[in-house]
Amino acid sequence: MTQDTPAGQKRAVILTRALARIERLQARSQQVSAGFSRWRLAIFVAGAACTVAPYKLGWYHVGNATLGSFLLLFAIVARYHSRLEDRMHRLRLWAQIKRTNLARLNLDWSAIPDRQVQTPAGHPYAADLDITGRHSLLQLLDRTVSSNGRERLADWLLDQAGRPFDQADQDRWLARQALIKELACLHLFSDRLALEAALVGRQEINGQRIQTALQAPASFPGLVPLLIVEAALAIATAGLLVGSVLADFPNYWVFSLAAYAILSVLTSGRTAPVFGRALSLHDELDKLGAVFRFLESRSYRATPALGRLCAPLKDGARRPSAYLRRLARVCQALSIRAHPLAHVIVNTLGPWDLFFTHRLETIRTQVADDLPAWLDCLAELDAATALGHFAYRHPDYHWPAQPAYSTPLAGPTPQAGNGLPATIVANALGHPLIPQGKRITNDLELYGLGRILIVTGSNMSGKSTFLRTIGINTCLAQAGAPVCAASFTWTWVRLACCIRVDDSLEEGLSYFYAEVKRLKQLLDAARDRSAPPLLFLIDEIFKGTNNRERLLGSQAYIRALTSSNGFGLITTHDLELAELDKEIATAANAHFQETVEANALQFDYRLRPGPCPTTNALRIMALEGLPVPDSTDSR
Repeated sequence: MTQDTPAGQKRAVILTRALARIERLQARSQQVSAGFSRWRLAIFVAGAACTVAPYKLGWYHVGNATLGSFLLLFAIVARYHSRLEDRMHRLRLWAQIKRTNLARLNLDWSAIPDRQVQTPAGHPYAADLDITGRHSLLQLLDRTVSSNGRERLADWLLDQAGRPFDQADQDRWLARQALIKELACLHLFSDRLALEAALVGRQEINGQRIQTALQAPASFPGLVPLLIVEAALAIATAGLLVGSVLADFPNYWVFSLAAYAILSVLTSGRTAPVFGRALSLHDELDKLGAVFRFLESRSYRATPALGRLCAPLKDGARRPSAYLRRLARVCQALSIRAHPLAHVIVNTLGPWDLFFTHRLETIRTQVADDLPAWLDCLAELDAATALGHFAYRHPDYHWPAQPAYSTPLAGPTPQAGNGLPATIVANALGHPLIPQGKRITNDLELYGLGRILIVTGSNMSGKSTFLRTIGINTCLAQAGAPVCAASFTWTWVRLACCIRVDDSLEEGLSYFYAEVKRLKQLLDAARDRSAPPLLFLIDEIFKGTNNRERLLGSQAYIRALTSSNGFGLITTHDLELAELDKEIATAANAHFQETVEANALQFDYRLRPGPCPTTNALRIMALEGLPVPDSTDSR
């Protein structure tokens, strides 16, 4: 690597080298494991031979000593072999984590896990900006270990509308960004967190299911008296049986055992629901406990933001891992019901089910008040860790900034709800879902409510991608993550898009009517002055109708937006709309264009000021062999 190597490529080289080291370790470990297997076989064969011979010769003491020695030696080798297998398992999981990290860096979607997040119906930008779905921003970011963390991450990206943004909101955003910045420097912490969760099992931690299961009482009326009676009967049966065997007492133990058995049968149905709950929670509680033990074992002196977040987990008197370990043990004990023979034996010896049901209820009441706070802490950490690792993978990305409340930016008179002019200023803005080698960046400046940039350009010139670039980076900025830009300053906004519009056979909506409904929702949101300014991104406005009505409708719609609580961009093929900058002071023009080289269209995807001077529809038709007029004006 040289000093001129892009930072992202340096990360890829580091990860590739780390994977190579892990693979070498795996190869050596497999060789050592094969050696242990051969030693175990040799010890077994040698032990059998060396033990049989003395017995045949009548040397029983020598045979017993030889057998014991070989058993001890075999147990020692087996123990070391088992420890090696555990380390190899950790190494395999560690290698998989590193491979997934490399896939995220290289945008190798086939190797990135796809845990779908349902796109909310009618969401103003999730589908338009590829926030959710396959090959989406959430798929790229989501390396969470819990459902709570994934939901929190999705919430940060999708719930960016609503109430006015005030100083308290900015303080919370700054605290979140500080946490993510710390985690960006702790990529090994992030990987270790994923490893600790993966070691317990593949199933993710479902905090909602754990919380719901532990909210319902495990006990039933009369549990404690019944437990006392059955325990007394079990003790009496054991005492009478011992007396009968050792002191020739009458066989009264049969009557106490019969009474105990009858009570057990009558109450077994009341403990059955607890078994189902314990069976479903056991693995998740183990995984949750492992994650919390890892978090509790760390020192947070060098990471104050992370330390403040994890402070509730470090309380020595009520550490969650201790309670979760007890809960997991109780659930494991109750799960013995899945093995009928063992279940009958232990419940014959004593009131096993009743005792552990009582234990489950006792621990459940102890953690009921703290569990929501613990899960909320995990969700916050899990989501922030995903964004922190995203920042680590892209050290050349820029941390966005909001202008201070006391220092308004130069521009139009402040009109936004937070006392600042609605602002987005970005340099070298690129799309994070496009590979670095193919990514083209552009600059953007939008100041003030009513500001509209009308973007014209040829087909395939990059208009839609530029809209998505602005939107997806704004989502990242407002989530607290770094953005794909050299610099990015903005004031808090709501987002609304009309980029990806689909007709609906089920609802009987044509494409045009679906677009009209979307644009109506967008305009209503832009007129809402009780919320932050609206950043609107509209692609090829009213393209579902004829030229004349599209032009008239577009002009009227743009005029309405200029007087609203919004600002943004509109792309169009109607060059007549570019004339609106002469009529509307807050409207401006920009364009993308193409060139023709060797009878082929070439695009540079660069945003330029002013209306587009060229068109290319007929050229594209001609290149594909469709009939076109003999002479056309390509302007």
